[in-house]
Amino acid sequence: MKNIVLPLVAMLLFGTVSAQTVWHNPLDEGQCVVQNQGFENEIGHSYVRLPDRIRESVSQAIWNLSRNSSGLAVHFYSDAPHIEVRYTVAQGFALNHMPATGVSGVDLYAVDTEGAMTHLSGKYSFRDTVTYTYDAIKPDNYHKMGYEYRLYLPPYNTVKWLEIGVPEGASFKFVPRRKEKPIVAYGTSIAQGGCASRPAMIWSNILERKMDRPVINLGFSGNGRLDKPVIDLMGEIDAAAYILDCYPNLTGFEKSEIVKRTVDAVRSLRAGHPTTPIVIMSFSGYPDSHLIDSRAATEQRIDEAAREAMQQIEAEGITNVRYVSPEQLAMPEEATVDYVHLTDIGMQHLADTYENLLREMMHEPSGGTVTTHPVTQRGEPFMYEWRERHTQILTMNAEAAPERVIIGNSIINYWGGEPVAKLQSGAESWEKYMAPRGFRNLGFGCDRIENVLWRIYHGEIDGFKAKEVVLAIGTNNLWRDNDAEIARGMAHLVKAIRERQPDAELKVMAILPRRDMEERVASANRAIAEALKPLGITLIDAGEKLLGRDGKIDESCFRDGLHPNEKGYGKIVKFICR
Repeated sequence: MKNIVLPLVAMLLFGTVSAQTVWHNPLDEGQCVVQNQGFENEIGHSYVRLPDRIRESVSQAIWNLSRNSSGLAVHFYSDAPHIEVRYTVAQGFALNHMPATGVSGVDLYAVDTEGAMTHLSGKYSFRDTVTYTYDAIKPDNYHKMGYEYRLYLPPYNTVKWLEIGVPEGASFKFVPRRKEKPIVAYGTSIAQGGCASRPAMIWSNILERKMDRPVINLGFSGNGRLDKPVIDLMGEIDAAAYILDCYPNLTGFEKSEIVKRTVDAVRSLRAGHPTTPIVIMSFSGYPDSHLIDSRAATEQRIDEAAREAMQQIEAEGITNVRYVSPEQLAMPEEATVDYVHLTDIGMQHLADTYENLLREMMHEPSGGTVTTHPVTQRGEPFMYEWRERHTQILTMNAEAAPERVIIGNSIINYWGGEPVAKLQSGAESWEKYMAPRGFRNLGFGCDRIENVLWRIYHGEIDGFKAKEVVLAIGTNNLWRDNDAEIARGMAHLVKAIRERQPDAELKVMAILPRRDMEERVASANRAIAEALKPLGITLIDAGEKLLGRDGKIDESCFRDGLHPNEKGYGKIVKFICR
């Protein structure tokens, strides 16, 4: 009997231990992992939005509101089937017109291998310690290494401490703060989050997901008034774009003061950032203003002030500033909770408006096909982390600009050079031909055309003048996309590269032949060549040197029927370096 009982006890004990939760605190990390936050060196290990040095320059109300974590997020990787979040907040859970889930809740999104984001609906409990629990998370379809997660923090409360728990044995890793230039938004209670049903539905967080770019939220409830100290602080951030959405808090000001504050704000931002897009959003308006004369008059006065300010801005020769008028915004009737604060419908509409305008101003168009829509991927986390390599390239470019870059998928990634890949199949030819010419390797395993487009939009060839850009992409699109979609994506991508490197010599390589897909590759290349003709690009086809007399690939040039070996790279490089 004793021999039976002891194993049972051991099994129970083991089950208890294996079910234990391991907790991870973002602020315990050696590097900053809080996303969508400026001033990393000052407040990077906190959940606040303004640094201490500005405390005496702003009102007490702004300072208090800056302790709220609106727009902030924490990203992490995990393969856990069960995730818990626990934290405490400093203020009450809810407001009269905004639920606890919106004021004090969190939101979790999973990003899969293809870059698609899914909202997870967890169970939650608002007690002394707030908890969110996410159960029975299925594995990714492509690998067993889990998902990238984005945890959005409470918009209208101050987080005192927060931990993320996963079962013992599950993988877990925080994502360091992203390095792309952010969009910086200064606004009112609407910008801070009033009255979204949950944090991810704040328009700044919706915009962050739509553009897949950090958005720094400087919304201060009732106190977004284009104040100089906040504008000056915005100007310290090297942004991709600035948004001024303060008019709802200027309804009590005279028109002349609204004009002055608007012009002064634009002048200040433009002084340090000569070309960065600046968007001025109109007062979203009252839903019943057509029935109440005083409200209609307020809307008209603010619109007139904004238009007068724009006339003055344009007269001074300040460019790349856009005002979104009430007519252009066209806020839906059901967009508000009360007289002005937005429902999720209103938040979504505002985010859509910003995205459409910013894609135009930032030269980041998103087309109607999958190959023209920029998106991330995580197809080979067992080889490398896609976002980590992107960040590494941004860092390397900032430290030492490359003379030349070659952009592609695993065929380029595994060739050689820096950043160093886990696998290199052509290091000899790279060191002999590519390294002396100053090439940097911008190849990412598993990349498709749309993944390269995302990387181009997110700064991998910005900030320097390259002598030459070589593009070699498309083979991973063959399984999913038809020739027309591939060709359309390539033309879209080439335009994006030229926009950012107009003086560089641009070479576009044809898709290399691959085992059992030789004719499919040839067909796609014909479509690509036709699509690039109007752009003045002649496709460079190195594939002819990798084929045998029978039209099939020369197996001696390949490692696996797709990736070249040293011999294959030795033939390809002659088309690049001639």
